[in-house]
Amino acid sequence: MMVVMKGENEVSRFRGAVLGLVTAGFAVGVGHLVAAVVAHGGSPIVAVGQAAIDRAPVWLKEFAIETFGERDKLALLLGMAAVLVVAAAILGIAAVRRPRLGYGGLVALGAIGAAAALTRAGAGPASALPSLIGAGAGTAAFWRLRGALPSPAATPATDMPPAAEPSGMVDRRSFFRSAAGGIVLATFAGGLGTYLIRRADAGDSRAKVGVPEPESSATDVPGAGLDVEGTEPFFTPNDRFYKVDTTFVTPSVMAEDWSLNIHGMVDTPITLTYADLLARPMIERDITLACVSNPVGGEYIGNARWIGTSLAALLEEAGIDPGSDQLVSKSVDGWTCGTPTSVVMDGRDALLAVAMNGEPLPIAHGFPVRMVVPGLYGYVSATKWVVDIEATTFDAFDAYWIKRGWGQQAPIKTQSRIDTPAGGKRQAAGEIAVAGIAWAQHRGIDRVEVQVDDLPWVEADLADEATVDTWRLWVYRWQATPGEHTLRVRATDGTGETQPETYQAPFPDGATGLHSVKVTVP
Repeated sequence: MMVVMKGENEVSRFRGAVLGLVTAGFAVGVGHLVAAVVAHGGSPIVAVGQAAIDRAPVWLKEFAIETFGERDKLALLLGMAAVLVVAAAILGIAAVRRPRLGYGGLVALGAIGAAAALTRAGAGPASALPSLIGAGAGTAAFWRLRGALPSPAATPATDMPPAAEPSGMVDRRSFFRSAAGGIVLATFAGGLGTYLIRRADAGDSRAKVGVPEPESSATDVPGAGLDVEGTEPFFTPNDRFYKVDTTFVTPSVMAEDWSLNIHGMVDTPITLTYADLLARPMIERDITLACVSNPVGGEYIGNARWIGTSLAALLEEAGIDPGSDQLVSKSVDGWTCGTPTSVVMDGRDALLAVAMNGEPLPIAHGFPVRMVVPGLYGYVSATKWVVDIEATTFDAFDAYWIKRGWGQQAPIKTQSRIDTPAGGKRQAAGEIAVAGIAWAQHRGIDRVEVQVDDLPWVEADLADEATVDTWRLWVYRWQATPGEHTLRVRATDGTGETQPETYQAPFPDGATGLHSVKVTVP
């Protein structure tokens, strides 16, 4: 008899887990479908994921970027899914005997999703509907499935084959048929929602726009690259260009719907459509961008050829107030960025960019329009999907990352990196090309030096400089001898300042320290 009761408990727990998982899946699937129809940004999973990103402490964000790189959002999604699965299964098991727990869990799910959606920029009452309707649909599914659960008394307590099919068997089949139906409907709802959202993707809009002809073209410098295996090309291909941002789902903005407002401390506010922007004089420039989260020797840096219109010229037309020391730019998803006005207006090529490496901006890199300001880390200069620029002051407003403790003004620090030879690999004795990149945007690189073990620093050969706003490739021909060796690199910028050797983590205004690799020569 004890064996029978143990088996019944295990079966009851399994059914309870199924009850919880199917109910939660149905709620999420319906919510996703409703979001596709009435509120894209209010999809429960997207809304909660974005809220988690916005409220995560700095140390956690840095850990995610360092550990998962550009897959940090995928890691968050998988983590959320795991938490939801475990919580749904536990609540489902408990709700077999205490249904109020199941109903309470669904109410909490809807409330969390709705609250997260309402915190997003531009949110309105419709933003909460996906989570609320999804929770309502989950409640209906829970009521139907729990009603189909067989009662313990109806479960046969013997292994003897019955003469006729008992009612408990019928109840079990009814429950699993209902559960299977719930899974099918949840999958259909979620799939249809994803299809509808993708139909609204900006890919078609991007395919229709061309690359404008610049009135001022960038200068090709054939000697800016290096013919050394393992080094970066001078221009980073778009599909390899680093991507670090705070958006859980990449915004999809149609060029024909895009507009930019320039306002605040200006004489004449300006509103531009995409067609208006393309009608302005376009310039083409080579500019290297870098992320403040880039660790010493990291990969969050890339060089591209951009086409766009001068941001300074637009601000001059608007009549910017001399008292404005900050330009607050806003992304379509509400992210804010504070850029020093003086930097934009000092003669450097600060752009509202529409093209990257000979093609319209990729969606992931800000299509249809993004900001590009040479010499500043991206979090204070490189707003993607930009829709608003306000001339204001630093005293009046703290942008997204400033509120989280990062430096208010963030000029890029002089840095260098060894790309080849790769650390930890065995190298043959003889001449080895030690090569990599160095950067100090808007100051330029004057010298790169390499140190082998504790020997004196020796100067490397530099590729030709394209502009002071791009990285510079370098190579040192090392005569390697047998043994374990440590290679280090340091750069000196155009002002004569050599990068500091003292290590500093990226927080709060960029990493410092020397990149090194260890190699073995047998």
